[in-house]
Amino acid sequence: MSGVLDRTLGILELLSRHGEGLELASLADQLNMPRSAAHRLLADLIRTGYVRQTRELGPYMLTTKLVSLGLSFLSHSGIVDFSQPLLDRLAEISGELVRLGVVDGERLTWVARAQGARQGLRYDPDMGSDARLSCSSSGLAWMAALADEEAIALASRQGLGRPEEYGPNAPRTLQEMLALVHAARARGYSVAVDTYTPGLSAMAAAVQLAGQPPIGVITIAGPTARLTEARMQALAPDLLAIAGQMAAASGTSPFFQRSAQARQAGGAAAARRPIYAE
Repeated sequence: MSGVLDRTLGILELLSRHGEGLELASLADQLNMPRSAAHRLLADLIRTGYVRQTRELGPYMLTTKLVSLGLSFLSHSGIVDFSQPLLDRLAEISGELVRLGVVDGERLTWVARAQGARQGLRYDPDMGSDARLSCSSSGLAWMAALADEEAIALASRQGLGRPEEYGPNAPRTLQEMLALVHAARARGYSVAVDTYTPGLSAMAAAVQLAGQPPIGVITIAGPTARLTEARMQALAPDLLAIAGQMAAASGTSPFFQRSAQARQAGGAAAARRPIYAE
């Protein structure tokens, strides 16, 4: 059963990266799956409303059912309720795109945003996706709040973002990434220039209560020509203030309450484990 589940989730994740849809052969080949098995699983996904086929023998595409599930979860998690007014305020101050990413296990996912730009491109294709930790300002800010060993482990498991897929300044080694993490730790917020997207600059600060691990990250992003180093330095106090206010308000969210309880339970369990001296 686990193999069927893994394959089904693999199909959904692959189709989520292909808005134009995929032919059966291409989908099966990319997932290293027999075409007959892929066809059976796609038939089940069509029956349950998660996938549709544009025409007979045509490509398969996701429906909006997964989107509906995600939005329904967010509406009941309390995340947007307390965060949106703060994101709106920071977007108004900065005049740029402001986003909130939440920490969920080893993932950092963008779940809310506010657009402060009065003109230019406003489309945000990354909403709902996971941040590439090694080259996004969000990932660097999260890792700056962790020990180096934990940051390296997280980035290693996810993999480094390659410059040909991200920005020309994306770090090519863990050592280069750590240099960015250390700089973020020293200044209290991360800065990324042409690392995640060419021509894009961003800054981010962790959302965390004193003595607790981060629960999320707030990001300000904009064109490098507009969001200059001097501009980011000027915005830093507002970014850090909003991050602090969001951390203080996070107790109103059922999602963050459960996350905090899980971390406390994990810490208590670790404390009860016997320690053996060598």
